[in-house]
Amino acid sequence: MRIVDFEPRHASAWKTLNEAWIGKHFAIEPADEIVLGDPQGQILAKGGHIFMAEDASGAPIGCVGLKAMDDGGFEVVKMTVGEAARGTGLGKQLMTACIDRAKTVGAARLYLETNSSLGPALALYRAAGFVDLPPGDTPYARADVFMALPL
Repeated sequence: MRIVDFEPRHASAWKTLNEAWIGKHFAIEPADEIVLGDPQGQILAKGGHIFMAEDASGAPIGCVGLKAMDDGGFEVVKMTVGEAARGTGLGKQLMTACIDRAKTVGAARLYLETNSSLGPALALYRAAGFVDLPPGDTPYARADVFMALPL
């Protein structure tokens, strides 16, 4: 497994990987469709970053985005690991890539929104040092947990 920066060839995998996990647990919302349909325009062109995880053959098996925020931080968005790669530590590798990149570019913090039913994701975020925040404004009906990691 390796973590690479997003390239245009990853666009369909970005969408497919995320639609799979979101659709399994929740409804795909309009805000999802915007980001999944245009990762370059919605994340990369606005100062963000996307990481793709690939298996030994180069097939995409996971992803995560860092969406630039007005306060100089990044929102961790659309993090997922494909079913076959779960339990391998890939989620931790993706989170490490996010933290490392954010520190490299001088971001003050990472922020994320998630759902309280996603136990493994919450455990990963807390193990990385994220702390709970009070609820905030969000375009996602499913978001009921808000977290940040000061850098």
